[in-house]
Amino acid sequence: MKKIAVYGKGGIGKSTTVSNMSVALSSMGYKVMQIGCDPKADSTRNLTGGRPIPTVLSVLREKPNADLSELVHEGCNGIHCVETGGPTPGLGCAGRGIITAFEKLEESNAFDILKPDVVFYDVLGDVVCGGFAMPIRNGYAQDVYVVTSGEAMSLFAARNIFSAVEQFKSRGYATFSGLILNARGLEDEGELVQAAASELATTVVGKIPRHSVIHESEKIGKTVVESFPQHAMTAHYTRLAEAIVRKKNNEIRL
Repeated sequence: MKKIAVYGKGGIGKSTTVSNMSVALSSMGYKVMQIGCDPKADSTRNLTGGRPIPTVLSVLREKPNADLSELVHEGCNGIHCVETGGPTPGLGCAGRGIITAFEKLEESNAFDILKPDVVFYDVLGDVVCGGFAMPIRNGYAQDVYVVTSGEAMSLFAARNIFSAVEQFKSRGYATFSGLILNARGLEDEGELVQAAASELATTVVGKIPRHSVIHESEKIGKTVVESFPQHAMTAHYTRLAEAIVRKKNNEIRL
């Protein structure tokens, strides 16, 4: 089982990227599970036709002894979809909510029962503390990737996430495995991201160009890979998914 955590600052496009990779891999025959680790609970929206699914925390508030079928929902191509959710707005800690959700999935033997080949943790990277650091720790994820653009705040978040992974390096936890460029069309964007990768002694494992087809797909609650399988953007997501699942960390040309 390959467990991969994908981080990035809010709004950078990591959920879009992860969802498209999930569909690409499921189309290749992999059994995929996607776990959204954000209180907004919108990671899997494009895998379910735009339909929000009940979050683990919302289910547990109503039914503390909920079984696995109430926590995991089927999406496109049979992808197992989970949203950890968060506390009632204004009450509690979002990070603690993620911890509670992870503990419940573990207690329910989710991975042993569902037996996914690939697990994606889609994690908000603005704050890398408490529950948001869970995929890095305790053996949850093996590899950590960061979705970034060439924007300063996006690269700042990437450096913070790298530092968090380095903190746990001696304990044998997850490995920082590269950056994913989700292009915004900035001048010299490739060079900026490449420079950041060099600074962190890592690689840029993939580049997703900016294209209107992403928004066209999301308007109908789907991924590009599902909606436009022959489109050039689908090829970009597919190559990225293959590189990550097979961990081909070869430098790409930006």
